[in-house]
Amino acid sequence: MDDFMQDPAMIKLSNDNLDALPKGVLRPNYNRTSLTAGIVQIGVGNFHRAHQAWYLHRLFEKGLDHDWAIVGSGVRPFDKQQRKKLVDQDCLTTLIELSPTSNSVEVIGSMIDYVPVEVGNVALIERMAQPDIRIVALTITEGGYYVDPVTSGFDANHPDIKHDVDHPDTPITAFGAMVAALRIRRESARGPFTGLCCDNLQRNGDVLRQSVISLARLTDADLAEWIDQSCSFPNSMVDCIVPATGETELATVREFGIDDLAPVTHENFRQWVIEDDFCAGRPALEDVGVVLTPDVHDYEAMKLRILNGGHQVIANIGELLSINSITDCMHDARIRSFFSKVVRNEIAPHVSAVSDTPVDAYIDMIESRFSNTKIVDTIRRVAFDGSSRHPGFILPSIRDGLAAEADV
Repeated sequence: MDDFMQDPAMIKLSNDNLDALPKGVLRPNYNRTSLTAGIVQIGVGNFHRAHQAWYLHRLFEKGLDHDWAIVGSGVRPFDKQQRKKLVDQDCLTTLIELSPTSNSVEVIGSMIDYVPVEVGNVALIERMAQPDIRIVALTITEGGYYVDPVTSGFDANHPDIKHDVDHPDTPITAFGAMVAALRIRRESARGPFTGLCCDNLQRNGDVLRQSVISLARLTDADLAEWIDQSCSFPNSMVDCIVPATGETELATVREFGIDDLAPVTHENFRQWVIEDDFCAGRPALEDVGVVLTPDVHDYEAMKLRILNGGHQVIANIGELLSINSITDCMHDARIRSFFSKVVRNEIAPHVSAVSDTPVDAYIDMIESRFSNTKIVDTIRRVAFDGSSRHPGFILPSIRDGLAAEADV
């Protein structure tokens, strides 16, 4: 596999075994024991580890900002299994980059701990309340923000939210835990933290702000006002195609001689654009290619409408035709033609170019990324929970088209 020495004896991924990893596998060149925490990450799925965690790893590789390591966390029962997998391997992750022409393998070490997952989220609240945590980041899927689909306002009637209002010290939602931690920080004069949404939502920072402050307002109006005035919630845009890990991905990491229970495969492309609005400081992300800007809207619109919208356009057809992956859809002449027609004629006219990237060039790049035969991104993963994805990825283009009396 592309210049990597095969080792029939699997090497368990751990701190102690980093030097024993097979030849050609990149591994951290920094001392992980010197890292200290700065970020709590709620939702430690494949995307986070292939994207945000990778950027922090790159920063640590440069010898910078070793006080910004990641502490993982989760608020749902299924997060317990993820925590066990990662803690058993010292929170290390094998990233397998799959470009059309070659593969590369790297072990990243930017996560140093994972908070116990428990009913009431007491451990998570206590960790977020500590003064060393200056950013709380979330990757919890688009449908997890309790947004009313009709009004786009906060859904205060959801049973989860009603629970958190009745039990503010033992909440079940990420936002209830954030509010409880911020209450402690305010009362103990530890200061605010930045809430950083890394999900594919229009103006995702504004959505996170709405969820946190609206929930706080239901129990403590003064606390809600303090959060609104003191905390920051920058909008961001994240981009990298990261398939779910299944038997294929587990077999791939074993081919490299690594025993990793939670490997991640990903394409050879990443982008992260963030508003530079951090109330408690931030790592020097610009030094590793992150775009810091006062306005992410055009980046966000281009990516959400063309990439994520394009995913939805072809995933539903692919599922009806029993096609397995996005790549297989793009190699079906009928579906590829349909994708090109919809994206170029019905979405692109309502999207502005960003930086030096014309819209047509961006579409060409997306077509190439979707066609990468090394990436097995299943139709089921992309089509899942479409009712939460279509409002943000598809409907804005339809609305703009109708307003312009254009073809939809």
